[in-house]
Amino acid sequence: MLLPFLDAEKIEAGCDEAGRGCIAGPVCAAAVILPNDFHHPLLNDSKKMTEKDREIVRPIIEKEAIAFGVAFIDHKEIDKINILKASFKAMHLALDKLQTIPNSLLIDGNRFVKYKNVEHHCIIKGDGKYISIAAASVLAKTYRDEFMIKLDKKLPHYKWSSNKGYPTIAHRNAVKEFGLSSYHRKTFACLPKQLEIDLKE
Repeated sequence: MLLPFLDAEKIEAGCDEAGRGCIAGPVCAAAVILPNDFHHPLLNDSKKMTEKDREIVRPIIEKEAIAFGVAFIDHKEIDKINILKASFKAMHLALDKLQTIPNSLLIDGNRFVKYKNVEHHCIIKGDGKYISIAAASVLAKTYRDEFMIKLDKKLPHYKWSSNKGYPTIAHRNAVKEFGLSSYHRKTFACLPKQLEIDLKE
């Protein structure tokens, strides 16, 4: 069961990103401040939710959140600064969009670059532990999926509407057949023979 907060006395913003392991498209981050009594039975780590459930929960989060922000870093900048820095930058930009200023951040993962003078707590698998991070994971995932579905209409042979830019076998085979698109991350291992993406750079 998701926890409602880490510290009830603080204004907490949950932060998460989507698209870090993709070989095409942007990384998307979201920051969400929820009321302490927010609850929805379908809300969970977005990876454990169905696409339909994410689409049900997203407008409810947006309506009932005290504040939320979503931001993208495109594939070109990812190639310039690396995916880890791009993920942190996207989170910072999402936090910049919050109309209510938080005094504590709950970050999904084990690393983060300090945002202004706001305290932060890195929580491994936090999207399955705290409700605000779970909500951020849903927004980041749904906004990014929307972006990739629109791109799929431009370049349908990569089948981004189904793989969302992740390195599925079909996606890698399309890269092998058609080459890299202008939306692929050139610093990532995009071809089928390169089976793993190194996210440690």
